[in-house]
Amino acid sequence: MILSTPRLILREFVADDWPAVLAYQSDPQYLRYYPWTERTAADVERFVAGFVAQQHEEPRTRFQLAIILRSEERLIGNCGIRLEAAGATKAEIGYELAPAYWGRGLATEAAHAIVDFGFRVLALHRVSAWCIAENSASTRVLEKLGLRQEGRVRESEWMKGRWWDTLLYGILDREWASTRHVSDDSLS
Repeated sequence: MILSTPRLILREFVADDWPAVLAYQSDPQYLRYYPWTERTAADVERFVAGFVAQQHEEPRTRFQLAIILRSEERLIGNCGIRLEAAGATKAEIGYELAPAYWGRGLATEAAHAIVDFGFRVLALHRVSAWCIAENSASTRVLEKLGLRQEGRVRESEWMKGRWWDTLLYGILDREWASTRHVSDDSLS
């Protein structure tokens, strides 16, 4: 599966993608809102292998795609959508981007493609996402996509020696359809 945007290609992971993922997952800025304090080659090889394995599930319920920056032909992150179960009408999205590429609208562009895929191809009714409340960059991405903050879950994630609040966001198919006009050319 491949999704295309003006600046990005979202494609299936291959096993050899792990060094590019390790490069950005080792960055202290990236690690700030994740439970890990460091990433090893073995950690990331398993991480990528999990995404490769998802491609062979029948029926497939998880679509985690590598984000490739067209202008550099470089893997700079990943973006995905996970259905609750086979045939579900609800799913959750997630994304991560190499810190060197933050602030350029690339996470929003990738997440837009994956949400659109969820509504148009998977025929979802609802797409949700959650993020660490202090991660203002992630909240901006979700809000730019049109997801609404639906709640704050206090002290729901324990990591790095403390409790973190999380925010829940969501959007319905009719809300997406009324605000988004993406051509069929974005899927290939």
